[in-house]
Amino acid sequence: MTQPVTAPPLYARAMRVGELLFISGQLPVNDAGLLYPGHVGTAVTIEEAREAAALAAGNCLDVIRETLGSLDDVKGVARLGGYVAAGDGFNNAPAVVDAASQVILDALGDRGRHARLALGVASLPLGACVEIELAVQC
Repeated sequence: MTQPVTAPPLYARAMRVGELLFISGQLPVNDAGLLYPGHVGTAVTIEEAREAAALAAGNCLDVIRETLGSLDDVKGVARLGGYVAAGDGFNNAPAVVDAASQVILDALGDRGRHARLALGVASLPLGACVEIELAVQC
């Protein structure tokens, strides 16, 4: 019986370029799996999507901790990108992404103030309702 070949990941969870650390998009995943799969406004409520966005933002912070050892070396957050799987007629992605912004501000204080993208999209990996990415200065 042959073993499946496992390819290395095609991207890094974090990539440092000069003073910027880019965190790849994080999904709302915890030990129990993917939180609230589906489209916001149909299968997922805005409250559930906000909870998912907060979890995904926390996962971004975890990647920063893994990469830098702590959040202490973060000088600022340049940009937060938030992608929301939008059901038919759902046009309030900013309200969902606000929950991710709040997590970053709570964790980093004034260093967490950021430019932002909040975008509704047709689909996300694994059927996630939200994906969050960060670019931080360190």
